[in-house]
Amino acid sequence: MVLSGLIYLVYTSTSHRYKEQRFCLKISKEHQENYLLQSPHGLSYNQPSVVGPDGNVVPLTPWLAPVVWEGTFDPTLIDSIYKQQNITIATTVFALGKYTQFLRDFLESAEQNYFVGFRVHYYVFTDQPEQVPAVKLSEEHHLTVLTVPSSNRWQEITLSRMARLEELIESRLVNEADYVFSLDVDTKFYGRWGVETLGRLVGVIHPGYYQTPREQYPYERRPESQAFIPSAEGDYYYGGAVIGGLVKDVHEVAKACREQLDIDASKSIEAAWQEESHLNKYFLYNKPSKVLSPEYLWQDFKPHTNEVKIIRFSQVIKNYAAVRPNP
Repeated sequence: MVLSGLIYLVYTSTSHRYKEQRFCLKISKEHQENYLLQSPHGLSYNQPSVVGPDGNVVPLTPWLAPVVWEGTFDPTLIDSIYKQQNITIATTVFALGKYTQFLRDFLESAEQNYFVGFRVHYYVFTDQPEQVPAVKLSEEHHLTVLTVPSSNRWQEITLSRMARLEELIESRLVNEADYVFSLDVDTKFYGRWGVETLGRLVGVIHPGYYQTPREQYPYERRPESQAFIPSAEGDYYYGGAVIGGLVKDVHEVAKACREQLDIDASKSIEAAWQEESHLNKYFLYNKPSKVLSPEYLWQDFKPHTNEVKIIRFSQVIKNYAAVRPNP
């Protein structure tokens, strides 16, 4: 009987410790998945590359975030996994002034390629709601037009993007969506853009600088700007045409960039590439959990390269002088 009691005590004690250990592991895993991948300022390390010395694309960043290229995912498998999660993807697009002319191609090409078979809600910010085209949307895709004031400077339009995104998330998306992407309107979808792009915090590598030394990146180099990045620092140059991730994490990006933009504005400073400069500053010290290759942001005037096997999303050719309200 004494022996049985000892066995029972050992068993229950071991079982308790095992359950406690499992509980701690669970917390640690959740904490790790939701924790920002922050790096300190001034840290010295080699510049990441998206193309290896053998000419093959690199599928992981140095902080082990996936870089999404053609061939790195199975569309059938990944779609079947995310279909079970009943998710909604909010998508914001800004079409002010003459940029409304790009809306039809954007929306019609999106309906053919963008999260096909998943629930999507487009939010179109515009100063000309009557110019929003009547595009036929699939059953689970919806569109809301949000009227905003116009501007005589294209820089002001892009500078206000973070503030409007922050406000929309706080007022609506926090209760209406799981993920959100903010995309440029002067673009067109040419191939699949699906759930392989989803992640906690997602950035896209700019097609013009993916093989450029970081000291030549068009970062903001003036120390007086909140977007300042020293010439010895930098991972990739991220395109401001694409910002995405979980609603709460994109809110953090938008809020941080808006606050930095406000500080710069109070000092009459405008970063080299407006919100894109501040986005690059944020992503340098708060690493994206997933990085999209230039397949997800190309430029129509650029020829195909050996690395980019498929173009999924691209900026269309346009005459800036004809569509922008000011030089």
